[in-house]
Amino acid sequence: MGEPTRGAQIREILTVPNVLTMLRIVLVPALILFILSGRHGAALGVFLTAGVTDALDGFIARRFNQTSRLGSFLDPLADKLLVVSSAIVLAWVGLMPRWLAMVMAGRDILILAGAGLFYLRTKQLEMDPSILSKINTFVQIALILAVLAHGAGSDFLGGILKPFFVLALVTALVSGGHYVVAWGMKAYAAR
Repeated sequence: MGEPTRGAQIREILTVPNVLTMLRIVLVPALILFILSGRHGAALGVFLTAGVTDALDGFIARRFNQTSRLGSFLDPLADKLLVVSSAIVLAWVGLMPRWLAMVMAGRDILILAGAGLFYLRTKQLEMDPSILSKINTFVQIALILAVLAHGAGSDFLGGILKPFFVLALVTALVSGGHYVVAWGMKAYAAR
């Protein structure tokens, strides 16, 4: 069998799930601009749209067998860009505690650094998120939705934000710690 044709390579890259994931990445600058300009309702709409593309890309990839190696890297990258950039900008404008945005960003930096070190040590790279990481991502996305809704004028959510901040802190620390232990054990076993 020879090398795949250019057309086949493009078809593998331009699957519907990958295009939806790329759209999510493209939405990040608009989200940031809306938050910085105080247009929290518009930011909420962009964030919800990004969330819908996230749900759709996963569903379509599994349902129609359109999973790809590129998608396995792009999807978590898009999630991290969306969530971490939102948290940092929301902290910048005073809608979220800075310490929480730092923990959220620090966790993802730690995971990316750990993945890089794991790859250098083992020449393997797994982008399979743990259940703890999926719970953490769900909590962070729900938190950002609540913060944006509160910023857009929803008084209903104001009372739950502080406990939500603590929950997001706990899930970030636990899931980040889990990755450190799991990858450390795998790297140790591979030596």
